[in-house]
Amino acid sequence: MRDSRTGPGREPVPRARSGMVGRRNPRTGTEPVTARSPLKLRLLMASVFLPLFVAGTVLFAVWAAGSKEGDSPGSGPLTLLAVICGALALTAALDLTVVRRRLRRERGAAD
Repeated sequence: MRDSRTGPGREPVPRARSGMVGRRNPRTGTEPVTARSPLKLRLLMASVFLPLFVAGTVLFAVWAAGSKEGDSPGSGPLTLLAVICGALALTAALDLTVVRRRLRRERGAAD
């Protein structure tokens, strides 16, 4: 007798059943079809936080460059804060780019 899980005629596992380890209830409803990201909220947040993180990067970098030996905080922690703000600014810029592309694609599909 042939096992239904093997052979060339095997059907793919539906997404609701893939990765069932630890999942108690299967997915129901139309979540995957109707799920939408709040793009306008992401656009607003990225637009607000990008300039703040860029300003923080510049502020901490200038402060670190002007700090002298024995100052508190020292140049090490200030440089670290500048790098963290720079990484967050880069993340906000990438998110802004992705959101704009998705909004443009949605507008194009609606026309």
